[in-house]
Amino acid sequence: MELKTIVTFIAMTIPFLLLTIWMLVDISIKQFKSPGEKAVWWLLALVPFIGWLIYLIFGFRRGKKPVNE
Repeated sequence: MELKTIVTFIAMTIPFLLLTIWMLVDISIKQFKSPGEKAVWWLLALVPFIGWLIYLIFGFRRGKKPVNE
């Protein structure tokens, strides 16, 4: 494989990796109705390339951030 191809591939995958990490951190912080729902969002966010997008569209507003007392 050529170096240019490898660099292009890495440059195209880094944004997806960063978005996935962001969604996993967001899921970890938020509280959902049940632990099972949180687990489902975790697994869905791990689906390559589209999991973070599905969570962003459907699950992002479902969780609530914990209130600091």
